[in-house]
Amino acid sequence: MTPVATWSYPTEVRFGAGRISELAEACIAAGMTRPLLVTDRGLSGLPITTDALDLLDRAGLGAALFDGVDANPTGENLVAGLDAYRAGGHDGVVAFGGGSGLDLGKLVAFMSGQTRPVWDFEDVGDNWTRADPNGIAPVVAVPTTAGTGSEVGRAGVLTDAATHSKKIIFHPKMLPRIVIGDPALTVDLPRAITAGTGMDAFAHCLEAYSSPHFHPMSAGIALEGMRLVFENLPRAVETPQDLDARAQMMAAAMMGAVAFQKGLGAIHALSHPIGALYGTHHGTTNAVVLQPVLAFNRPAIEEKIARAAAYLGIAGGFDGFAAAVADLSARIGIPDNLTAMGVTAPDKAAIVAGALADPSTGGNPVPMTPEATAKLVDALFP
Repeated sequence: MTPVATWSYPTEVRFGAGRISELAEACIAAGMTRPLLVTDRGLSGLPITTDALDLLDRAGLGAALFDGVDANPTGENLVAGLDAYRAGGHDGVVAFGGGSGLDLGKLVAFMSGQTRPVWDFEDVGDNWTRADPNGIAPVVAVPTTAGTGSEVGRAGVLTDAATHSKKIIFHPKMLPRIVIGDPALTVDLPRAITAGTGMDAFAHCLEAYSSPHFHPMSAGIALEGMRLVFENLPRAVETPQDLDARAQMMAAAMMGAVAFQKGLGAIHALSHPIGALYGTHHGTTNAVVLQPVLAFNRPAIEEKIARAAAYLGIAGGFDGFAAAVADLSARIGIPDNLTAMGVTAPDKAAIVAGALADPSTGGNPVPMTPEATAKLVDALFP
């Protein structure tokens, strides 16, 4: 049976097929009277989006839409979203979609009452304290993929087009007030997006579990999240209408986002500049980068991964785990390398520089020196 539940961790999550019907009530509970639904261009005309807007409109909340969101959201997208928010006199945001729509929706709400540039709030040190907490509008988040887990996150990723770099913007109050986790919204995802977003969730769990930082609660969540992905992602890819598999993957995505409070690592440190430079799909990029990083980190995590393999029922310790990841990626159609993803004539020096500057490097269990990072980048291309 497909699970239905309401959780209060890390925020209120209304989970279960059909719970999109509660969207208007959730907005009212979050204090909104005129929400702006923020999503990407690909979703804006689809029935799941128009149905959501109808739900809001029938409840007297209007049907305002902003869909100017790129696959890797940019500062320019944010400016346009803020213009729409202010012009419409909105008092909250429905962040709707995959990671791009969720992140930009959260950032519109966050920046709606700020006076400083968004880049001043990059997740470095205590930059978040520069924000006026009273200038942050409420958010109701509605994920339509099972990958980033941004619906339960306190940050958004934004591309600075001027520097071709991705920045993480963080504030504790960026966490959505209410999440509608309806797995029925994900059943029509294309196979490649189901695969890529699912591996994004797996990468979050693996990196959090592997991080050297002390956070045993996050480690436990990450371990169970990996189990859910191993058991359910192939089903979700191969049998798209399998609501139980879709629900378990949506739960795994949320678990990965909660778990990576413990830290991320080289997978994300590499995928962020690659995505910013070449516009690649974030989750699929993570999936391609994952296997070389796993091998790179082996000296520091072999025993830890062997424990994970035992929990997951995988024989062979680290080697068995690595083989199972490779088999999973092949089974769901993940490309073998970045060249197969269409990244040709890469600027490897720019990728290395971007990776070394990314805050995710601090959570990698093996230090990312310039020499080691350059070897990792070489491994991503045949």
